[in-house]
Amino acid sequence: MQVSIACTEHNLKSRNGEDRLISKQNAATPNVVNAARAKFRTVAIIARSLGTFTPQHHISLKESTAKQTGMKYRNLGKSGLRVSCLGLGTWVTFGGQISDEVAEQLMTIAYESGVNLFDTAEVYAAGKAEVILGNILKKKGWRRSSLVITTKLYWGGKAETERGLSRKHIIEEIVRAMTHVINQGMAMYWGTSRWSAMEIMEAYSVARQFNMIPPVCEQAEYHLFQREKVEVQLPELYHKIGVGAMTWSPLACGIISGKYGNGVPESSRAALKCYQWLKEKIISEEGRKQQVKLKDLSPIAERLGCTLPQLAVAWCLRNEGVSSVLLGSSNPEQLIENLGAIQVLPKMTSHIVNEIDNILGNKPYSKKDYRS
Repeated sequence: MQVSIACTEHNLKSRNGEDRLISKQNAATPNVVNAARAKFRTVAIIARSLGTFTPQHHISLKESTAKQTGMKYRNLGKSGLRVSCLGLGTWVTFGGQISDEVAEQLMTIAYESGVNLFDTAEVYAAGKAEVILGNILKKKGWRRSSLVITTKLYWGGKAETERGLSRKHIIEEIVRAMTHVINQGMAMYWGTSRWSAMEIMEAYSVARQFNMIPPVCEQAEYHLFQREKVEVQLPELYHKIGVGAMTWSPLACGIISGKYGNGVPESSRAALKCYQWLKEKIISEEGRKQQVKLKDLSPIAERLGCTLPQLAVAWCLRNEGVSSVLLGSSNPEQLIENLGAIQVLPKMTSHIVNEIDNILGNKPYSKKDYRS
């Protein structure tokens, strides 16, 4: 389970005025960041506020589209923070799978395409991903007010004092810690990642009970083969308390890309030693069934004039409760292709969605359909 924050512009500058990304040292005081129990793997998403705080139950802004790029922007949950519906993630790639030069190319393509949300974590590549992201931002000189930078806190170091977020490792103290970060001017919003609906609701209740600040989003895995949480649990939280979804892995770690249709290529992520679990998942009986379903989905993609990855990303975006889908790309061509999902979104009619559901056969049961 994990936690999110939105930082103000002065958070990216040290006291002597030099630009830098927020680190775990200034994201919370030593008393706040102490040993935390493994159950609460809290992540902090640190994002730039694009405006003043607006009470979450009075938001009337709807999805908007940038004229120059065609990028669509949505509120993060029912908060006042506007984020691009597609964001760029750095897991595996920055500081690991790709060079710093390719990382800069990807960020440039994303930014020029209207992406304003860039996601990282202090644990990615042992901290290198954050550093690379920060160096690129400094080099490019983009207006800070045009960006939403997110990072995650918890697995930051080996020592007990270098991990965790909470004083006493319970939800009340996590909420208190996040409220402290916001009250200190380090952030404007916070949310969760990989928390259960019950835990998120408890955090919200604690915040209201003690006059603290509740979470505004949950970062969750969501793709064609992983649907239950985002489609059944989170919509209820979105309508009840305004918690939105920032989803990741729309291509299921590359499984939906089509590259694994005939096995595991040597150049793929699944071929890496540290991703043996992914390889086993792909070659399993369930993995083979998934590849069959993907082949059945290909004619739909062809009919819509798009690729299978574009169809998969657009399918994620069609969900009303999804504020932004984080893309993970290892080369410019892949990123450009995935960004093209924006053009496919208007084609995701109820008929197309039903056709996809019939092929997948995994639509979760929901008492109420929250989609428009």
